Amino acid sequence: MAANHLLVLNGGSSSIKFALYEVGEVPRRGLAGRLVRIGLPGTRLTYADPATDDGQFISSPVAAGTYPAAVAFLLDWLEQQPGFAAIGAVGHRVVHGMAHQQPERITPELVAELRSFVLVDPDHLPGELALIEAVQQRHPRLPQVACFDTAFHSTMPRVAQQLPLPRRFEAQGLRRYGFHGLSYAYLLEELGRLAGPAVARGRVILAHLGNGASLAAVRDGQSLDTSMGFTPAAGLMMGTRPGDLDPGVLAYLMESAQLTPKQLTHLLNHECGLLGVSETSSDMQDLLARQATDERAAEAVELFCYQARKWVGSFAAVLGGLDALVFSGGIGEHAAEVRARICQGLGFLGIELDAARNAAHAGVISTATGRVTVRVIPTDEERLIAQQVSELLALNPA
Repeated sequence: MAANHLLVLNGGSSSIKFALYEVGEVPRRGLAGRLVRIGLPGTRLTYADPATDDGQFISSPVAAGTYPAAVAFLLDWLEQQPGFAAIGAVGHRVVHGMAHQQPERITPELVAELRSFVLVDPDHLPGELALIEAVQQRHPRLPQVACFDTAFHSTMPRVAQQLPLPRRFEAQGLRRYGFHGLSYAYLLEELGRLAGPAVARGRVILAHLGNGASLAAVRDGQSLDTSMGFTPAAGLMMGTRPGDLDPGVLAYLMESAQLTPKQLTHLLNHECGLLGVSETSSDMQDLLARQATDERAAEAVELFCYQARKWVGSFAAVLGGLDALVFSGGIGEHAAEVRARICQGLGFLGIELDAARNAAHAGVISTATGRVTVRVIPTDEERLIAQQVSELLALNPA
């Protein structure tokens, strides 16, 4: 393929991240940014200007009140940027791929299959499909590739995939799939680059902590378990999702509040988690700033850290010990206090943080004497997607 650039689109429920890459042995990022607060007041386009040496960010308001309008605006804008004409393919992050285990070229059959998954992931798939179809309509000859968040966890043993439900439901696809797989694959690759292949093949817990949050237990470079399950709402509490709940709570809510399935889904994806407990914000930095004077904020932070600490302990049991713990995601990369509170009391596992290193967000934040190396590694899902697309389509920069 003569084209030497590719476009990565990472669509969320209220945001779209994008990045242009020049194809090579290692994809090189060019123009990149995001469209945020889609469908909410204050929609903005923010991007790093590749023409400046310091990568200065440019931000401007966008008049796009709906997701389709935002997609149309973004594609209009991208088509005017230098390098767009050289794009040879588009890669998409697809959050729920059910049983798909490898990146796949997007076909009408795959789109139809993904549409059948919308009930499982109503928060992400509609936006991802809107992006795929908009690109197809404008550039029908441009290859598109779906990179699945669930693929990384396809190596989980059957015992970690099974749900304790009647087997007839398993036959319908109900099992634990896991998510954040693109982030985890990137983090494992970076861990190998930074610390060596032997460390990456050891007993590792990866913690992607952001508005969506999960942890994964990895050994020999393969996922053994992860906190999210059939949907991204499971596991650890998150910005607006509750994580694991007693199923009786759901039945009670539907009966007592007479919620429809659609209303219950909205509650679980948009009104719970940090926002639900604090009643003020789903943003961890906001809550950390308010915790000294707002008991609700303090309880939300404490509950998040407590649950994350429990997941670390349980995954250490799955792995039979622990060699490395990696923090990533918006909270994992930037909230030193949260990292410290998660690790507090885990000395029996060999986890000891260096307070100064942690406060400085150093790459390694554990002490020299601790048995477990604790790292902070910024994630980059878009670069991994670019790499997967390039490999699948055998893009040739020549």
